[in-house]
Amino acid sequence: MVSRPSSADAPGLDAQQYVQGGATQTAVKILVVGHFAVGKTTFIGSISEIEPLSTEETMTRVAAAVDDLKGVRGKTTTTVAMDFGRLTLSERVVLYLFGTPGQLRFVQMWEDMARGALGALILVDPERLADSFAVIDLIEQYGLDYAIAVNHFDGNPLRAEAALREALDLLDDTPVVTCDARDEKSSAAALTTLVRYLLDRAS
Repeated sequence: MVSRPSSADAPGLDAQQYVQGGATQTAVKILVVGHFAVGKTTFIGSISEIEPLSTEETMTRVAAAVDDLKGVRGKTTTTVAMDFGRLTLSERVVLYLFGTPGQLRFVQMWEDMARGALGALILVDPERLADSFAVIDLIEQYGLDYAIAVNHFDGNPLRAEAALREALDLLDDTPVVTCDARDEKSSAAALTTLVRYLLDRAS
């Protein structure tokens, strides 16, 4: 049975502490965000230690007319609410991952999901960098620290980090990592980079 102690907030972190099996665990809420068809559902599915909650629905002709499919290959479904997964980083830290829909028409849902989040991992398609501008702007408006995870799609060349930083107008200390959203170890490394950055910022 899980019980919440009276001192719920971890020092310096917007997180919750719980007692489970006699050990104190810190539960951290992380957003996994990005533009339409960047790989958020795939990312959470590759790494979640529980069966991920997914609200993928088949795209209709109406949706295809609204959502820009330029540069998107084989996209037949889209997230209509959220994705959810969990990852235990250590005996003391558990991440709860909330994936947002990619379309900006769901911006109110993004705002609701951002409440209580410690930070965000922003997935980026290096071939569609301009689509990430609005996403980064929103996360900054919510006051969340973030890291950039460049999802490397098959057949696309690797981009130099300096060029990516300049194109996205990032601060010097914002972490930038390359990942494959389909690969568990690669996704875990991206999340670990984000958490280390958040801990450094908190301290």
